Amino acid sequence: MEKFDIKKSYPQLYAPKSGDFTLVEVPVLQYLAYNGHGDPNTSAEYTDALECLYPAAYAVKFASKKDMDRDFTVGPLEGQWRAADMEAFTRGDKGSWDWTMLVAQPPWITEDLLRAALDSVRRKRNPPGLDRVHLLALEEGTCAQILYIGAYNAEGPVLERLHHHWMPAHGLTFNGDHHEIYLSDPRRTAAEKLRTVLRQPVRPLQPSD
Repeated sequence: MEKFDIKKSYPQLYAPKSGDFTLVEVPVLQYLAYNGHGDPNTSAEYTDALECLYPAAYAVKFASKKDMDRDFTVGPLEGQWRAADMEAFTRGDKGSWDWTMLVAQPPWITEDLLRAALDSVRRKRNPPGLDRVHLLALEEGTCAQILYIGAYNAEGPVLERLHHHWMPAHGLTFNGDHHEIYLSDPRRTAAEKLRTVLRQPVRPLQPSD
């Protein structure tokens, strides 16, 4: 049985360089998703999201292997982040953020398989908010991204460089939500060594922008 691994299937998306931003084309990818709001460091809703997504992801993996004879590696945690004022990201105003936490899924995962997997989680532990886990297909298209190494709360200067220098210098503007991929486990990795993919969907600037 060949085992699907999102990071190995799309190395250009999950292993960018840390030197400078590069442009990549992101195809349609499928995720388990959970929507919420607020500072991830203090929000109970964010805690609920993680306590639902991980059990759901592993339940889907086991169901896929058992029922479809197709196995996969559970991918890293990812997140889409959005705010009415994009400056909220560069100044670290986390309380105003809306977010969608994500775990990538193979393309063969269906709604029926997910529902069955969620039922199995519900029978064993039933974490609050489990019904909010859903499948989401994202088509981000052209994106600027970089591998950031450091503490999550120190990303501001990198995003400021992207928003106010790199994107304008390349004639680009925003075209979707800020996206992060968490390649390190913060429970086992020093803050200054955390590895995070920072991604921003972009499009060419138009005269009307």
